[in-house]
Amino acid sequence: MGRDLSALFDPVSVAVVGASDDPAKYGHAIAAQALRANGRRPVHLVNRRGGTVLGRTAAPSLSAVGEVVDLAVISVPAAGFEEAVDEALRYGARAIVAITAGFAETGDAGRARQQAVAERVRAAGAVMVGPNCLGLADNTTDLFLASDTFTPGGVALLSQSGNLALELQLRFRPHGLGFSRFVSLGNQADVTLVDLLADCARHEGTRAIAVYAEDFADGRAFAEAAADAGKPVVLLTAGRGDASARSAQSHTGALTTSADVVSAACRDAGVELVATPRELTVALAALDGGRRAAGRRVAVLTDGGGHGVVAADAVEAAGLTVPELGPDTRRHLRQALWEQSAVANPVDLAGMGEQNPGSYAETVAALLAAEEVDAVLMTGYFGGYAAADGGLGGGGRALADGEQAAARLIAARHSATARPLVVQSMYPESPSCRTLTAAGIPVFAATEDAARALAVTAPGTPRTGITPLPAPAPPLRACGYLDTRGALEAAGLPFPAAREIRNETELLAATAEFTGPYVLKALHLLHKSDAGGVALGLAGPDELLAAFREMHARLGAPAYSVEAMADLSDGIELIVGVNRDPRFGPVAMVGLGGVLAEALHDVAFTLAPVPADHAERLLRGLRTAALLDGVRGRPALDVAAAAAAVETITAFAAAHSELAEIEVNPLLVRPHGVLALDSRAVLA
Repeated sequence: MGRDLSALFDPVSVAVVGASDDPAKYGHAIAAQALRANGRRPVHLVNRRGGTVLGRTAAPSLSAVGEVVDLAVISVPAAGFEEAVDEALRYGARAIVAITAGFAETGDAGRARQQAVAERVRAAGAVMVGPNCLGLADNTTDLFLASDTFTPGGVALLSQSGNLALELQLRFRPHGLGFSRFVSLGNQADVTLVDLLADCARHEGTRAIAVYAEDFADGRAFAEAAADAGKPVVLLTAGRGDASARSAQSHTGALTTSADVVSAACRDAGVELVATPRELTVALAALDGGRRAAGRRVAVLTDGGGHGVVAADAVEAAGLTVPELGPDTRRHLRQALWEQSAVANPVDLAGMGEQNPGSYAETVAALLAAEEVDAVLMTGYFGGYAAADGGLGGGGRALADGEQAAARLIAARHSATARPLVVQSMYPESPSCRTLTAAGIPVFAATEDAARALAVTAPGTPRTGITPLPAPAPPLRACGYLDTRGALEAAGLPFPAAREIRNETELLAATAEFTGPYVLKALHLLHKSDAGGVALGLAGPDELLAAFREMHARLGAPAYSVEAMADLSDGIELIVGVNRDPRFGPVAMVGLGGVLAEALHDVAFTLAPVPADHAERLLRGLRTAALLDGVRGRPALDVAAAAAAVETITAFAAAHSELAEIEVNPLLVRPHGVLALDSRAVLA
């Protein structure tokens, strides 16, 4: 069930330690907000000088309050923070909101102080948000412990930025969105983003959870909590464009960036990932009504050709389709519209809206009922008649009234179906559009926002959830080529026959064990091909010996591997790797491999380990996936065997936390079975 955070969001009583009459101090803003609770619970103001704060008598200390305080907000200078926390715990506080800054964000010494305080809080059985946070609010319990007021609604916002919360407040308002809760995460010394996400998932007043996080202390735990939330989770995160902080020593490491990792985790967990506050608002507006499209087919309704074409392009750019409507739907529309109206898709009223605003409602109803449609986008002038309010000549008032009536009819039709309807209007603040918004129909000023909203409601890649990590395996004692290869063979991954050799005598002995053609590899080189340490297609012992002499004279490697050369003619080469991310743990990559892996960059990512069914979906999603089924007369390949190999490799890597990176490249996929042709590993 997760941690009990009830004292954070619905405490019996509250004390603001550091309450002040000075408007420049944060303790002033917090105290003023806390007093808005209208007697819901006792609120005590504590100022070491006593006196009055905001016209109320202030206690000089918590001990002077005279009763147990359930939640203490601490907004005092850093020098007095520990003493204030200890006093709060002595007098029964079950929760602390630590506004005070000057801890982990200042360096190692501050981090050590912060950790010591968090340990004392946990030892007392209490919970603490912060330090270095901006407070919290819960509109469902009248708890106001942040400096700003948040409009009530169904969105819980968990944020590392206070200013972002203020921007979202402004962006939410036109869409009728508001906040159930707001929590400033601060340094997460005790209560973490994962704790808060799990609690908001259980909170009856929360319909969706919005997260702004600049980093994840435990990204994998976040993904697991989001996958289990049972409510929409929308994530806005920063810094995804840079490679994560590590020295990449394999193709997997070189190809894996923070953006890939976060995107993969969100896809697996079913989290909607966005890039801007505007996009976050669009996603929440689309998800607020709980509607989901059954497919990705969109009907576009417009009252002008230009808006229709632009909207159709935006819909397709968002990954949706704009199919031609079927004959029955077109016949129905023909009966409702006039001759010059277009009914194929986009559906263009072609000016009929001015003659009869009710035609909007009739057309929306027909499109929402059409079997070949999963969602509808209405775009263009709708809202303009009511916005003009009589400014269109003598009939302007009648048009405005007709449009308002049409808006009410559209709202009624929308409530009778589960299909999403999204509106783009030149006049999103008009009375008619406000009628639609009040009915739960998202209305946007920008066409691309409307298309993005529909994409949010459409089915995407199946959510796989987060596969649990396997039990740790005994650590590998060495991770050289043959060590790694042997360990993977023991796990069930097939390799060609191979022998380690150090001289010409051992080389000739190897040729007696298996026939050519041969491959010769210089060992103890991470990227053997790049260093000229691989010779392929050596027909027999003589060619093998010549290649050995040349390579040894050039590289002087202490050992070499002689291997049976695989037949590459009927297969393709894949790459399968696992990189251990400091926040999300083992992250798997699969894609087109061989020496062109980095150049082609046809890869997909997911959290490891990867079950075979999920691995097959990743392989089928590659740009070059058609190669798996055979092209230009080539046979279809054994995708099931490839997926099973991905499961073997990723499960092995996930069980070995001592490995920073491991990679099989190439993994040869044939019509029947697979063969691993090379591997490498890097210790953490």
